[in-house]
Amino acid sequence: MIDLLSLGMVGLRTRPVRAVLSGLGIAIGIATMIVVTGIPASSQAALVRELSALGTDTLQAMPVPDQNPPARLPETAVAMVRRIGPVRAASAVGNTHTLVRRNDRTDRTDRSNGNGLTVLATRLDLLPVLDARITSGQWLNPATAEFPTVVLGSVAATRLGITTLVPGGSAPQVMIDDRWFTVVGVLAPIPLSPDIDRSVLVGWEAARAELRFDGRPTVVYLRAEESRLETVRSVLAESINPERPGQVLVTRPSDALAAKRATESSFSVLFLALAAVALVIGGIGVANTMVVSVLERRSEIGLRRALGATRGQIRGQFLTESIMLSVAGGLAGTVLGLLATIGYARWQDWPLVVPAESAALGVGGAVVIGVLVGVYPCVRAARLPPAQALTSA
Repeated sequence: MIDLLSLGMVGLRTRPVRAVLSGLGIAIGIATMIVVTGIPASSQAALVRELSALGTDTLQAMPVPDQNPPARLPETAVAMVRRIGPVRAASAVGNTHTLVRRNDRTDRTDRSNGNGLTVLATRLDLLPVLDARITSGQWLNPATAEFPTVVLGSVAATRLGITTLVPGGSAPQVMIDDRWFTVVGVLAPIPLSPDIDRSVLVGWEAARAELRFDGRPTVVYLRAEESRLETVRSVLAESINPERPGQVLVTRPSDALAAKRATESSFSVLFLALAAVALVIGGIGVANTMVVSVLERRSEIGLRRALGATRGQIRGQFLTESIMLSVAGGLAGTVLGLLATIGYARWQDWPLVVPAESAALGVGGAVVIGVLVGVYPCVRAARLPPAQALTSA
């Protein structure tokens, strides 16, 4: 085996320029395969990330409006939703039907003083379900949720003139139903839940104690496995209110979910097509290199045959050379393709995604190509009669 590898290196050592150029052609073909699959994959990941931010795994449930008597969700709604297998997280808010004012100098009987804001009782696990974040202050915790404290949505904060909380400073207060509530946090805008942006959020227990909240949620938010979102939606109403499922309104999945699935399907087909084209190009380069090598080295082949080399030894020499050339080009092309993909993904601020099959095909595909396309040239070299090979030199 060592002798065969050494013999296969003869052609590469004696013609280094041709070997480098041939290896470069193979490397470019393999690098192209990785780039044309890695860059679209990174682009797809960036697009999928943007689509996921549009709520592709979220649903909302609420009472059907304009019912007589008004439809209501049971207090156990959130607990029932969490029992659905594909549901990863669920939370809720409840309308307290109270008025929020900046201070006690405004008329509480004038509904316009509420600035179009809603006072909602909220559960502590609402933030991760909505993928929301705090821009100033802090979110409610088990201690503050039982006392008269509030967190303002982004629009509510602007309308009430409380957009920033100074750490260590005196916390501002707002008046809700003739009671003072301390503002402990301000939310960033939530594109998927503009109703929360226009809300003043009070802890669930504090709303019960201070605002006579009945404990019934008015909107249930949930996140579920995307692949089973339609299944969750089909059983959500019955799970929330088994006795009166017709009184539960469930939002339909976001249109972004359909777009995301179509994107994933289209890109999968594109990856396969581009990888196949790149592999064919690399194979043609290797085949051309080895055929030319046989034509250039007829005298060497004739001399070796005249000195007693068998056809099998000639075939082994050229096949080994083909494989070594392909492996070297495959390794170089894989590294080159990975570097190009990493650089372009960072430049575009995309998540880096390189399909594992592309990296494996970079070297593995090169070896297979080297074997397949090296068969004909090595067979042709072995079949050359010594006299003909020497006279044609």
